[in-house]
Amino acid sequence: MENEEKKSFLKHLGLPEKELQELLNITEHKKIAKTNYFIREGQVPRKMAFVVKGLFRYVYTHENGNEFTKNIIAEGNFISSYSAMIYNTTSYFSIEALEDAEILEIDYKDWIEIKEKNPFWNTFLVQILEKAFCIKEKRERELLLLDAEKRYGIFTAEFPDIENRVSQQIIASYLGIQPESFSRLKRKNKT
Repeated sequence: MENEEKKSFLKHLGLPEKELQELLNITEHKKIAKTNYFIREGQVPRKMAFVVKGLFRYVYTHENGNEFTKNIIAEGNFISSYSAMIYNTTSYFSIEALEDAEILEIDYKDWIEIKEKNPFWNTFLVQILEKAFCIKEKRERELLLLDAEKRYGIFTAEFPDIENRVSQQIIASYLGIQPESFSRLKRKNKT
């Protein structure tokens, strides 16, 4: 990916030209094939990224092999196991590519450097973290207070074409239900 393509993608962030250039200087374009991982559970993460193309999921894997999809991340968003990265600990979850994907990867050391040199990046980080916190809070509320049918309605509104992009098993995992229950829910909604 050429610098101009990277710049074009990052324009949606609304950064001033100087800061846009600073960010361009520390990003590296990478491709991740479907079913491969950006971060694996148990790994100490050292990088974060913006999703240029594709879908990712944050997934916890129980010791019995059951998977729980914490979140689905689409294009134009940020992926990271940020708390593990800042505390230099292992990640509790994996970040898996649900389809062939492209990212702009940022090394955490480079990120720290630009944050120390330019206070703009601290404000930018707070904005990203606030957005992530709001998404997390909304998701927790839905899982705790809403039934599967309501969660499915919210899911299809937020991700209108996603059922053509990921498996029913992953959608069921995201909704917090078994695949069989998801199949019944889909049939019920079609009638």
